[in-house]
Amino acid sequence: MYPVKYEGDIYRPPSEAKSLILQATIGCSHNRCTFCGMYKRKKFRVREFEELEKEIIAVSQMMPRTRRIFLADGNALAIPFELLSRILQLLQDAFPKLERVSLYGNPQDLLEKSVEQLRELKNLKLGIIYLGIESGSAAVLKEIRKGVTPQQIAEGASRAKQAGVPLSITVINGLAGLEGTEEHAGETASLLNKIDPEYLGLLSLMTVPGTTTHRCFKEGLLTPLSPWELLKEIRMMVEGLSLTNCVFRANHASNYLPIKAVLSRDKEQLLAELDRVIAKKAPGSLKSEYLRGL
Repeated sequence: MYPVKYEGDIYRPPSEAKSLILQATIGCSHNRCTFCGMYKRKKFRVREFEELEKEIIAVSQMMPRTRRIFLADGNALAIPFELLSRILQLLQDAFPKLERVSLYGNPQDLLEKSVEQLRELKNLKLGIIYLGIESGSAAVLKEIRKGVTPQQIAEGASRAKQAGVPLSITVINGLAGLEGTEEHAGETASLLNKIDPEYLGLLSLMTVPGTTTHRCFKEGLLTPLSPWELLKEIRMMVEGLSLTNCVFRANHASNYLPIKAVLSRDKEQLLAELDRVIAKKAPGSLKSEYLRGL
């Protein structure tokens, strides 16, 4: 019998497909974002250490050579520092080959931890934090009830950067509708420049029935972007980016055009290719060999 227990649906980043997933928390501590329906049936809680400890010890006996572990659920970074440190130390002790532990975090979680605490977590092999910022627009963040301002997101991200913990940032294209596409693209680029993340991923908005965002689009309060308008929004965003050395991806199933690039190195080539695809505006042009090969 598999010793790890999971409660409800489990979500993880695509890059954690081969990682051992341990459910350290249940649900999302914020759980108010208007576009998200992932954790609505779960009440947030941090699992008891003793319960998690039994699972870790049991699974370590079955999978002693585990190298990567992802701590679920929605934002395991919300775990209080002392307890999270204890969990990470236990994982090191249980898995001698362990290279990296990763987790989702909310900007609020970063603000609740000091640079020194984040640095200590890094020393305990916290190797990456997946951080959904969704937008850099203050108006959009307020509308989707993200619970933070762009300035707070930048401050939280700065703490992680100072501590040396890599960030993988997620942005949602189309979130502001056609009405807010220029502000969403421009302000998000500005915020990303302040953060200067190691990784950046773009998703295209897929509204979830039952959410406030879905209702807004259904009732005509916001106009959904066509595939071509989404590409134009991405183009506007990329044009405003000035990143040091960021692995940039827009190859999620929700994306219409698979993009792989390193910014700023590939910025001009990427802009040129986006211009070519948008200008061609033909179905076949959404299968760009160039972008898949970047």
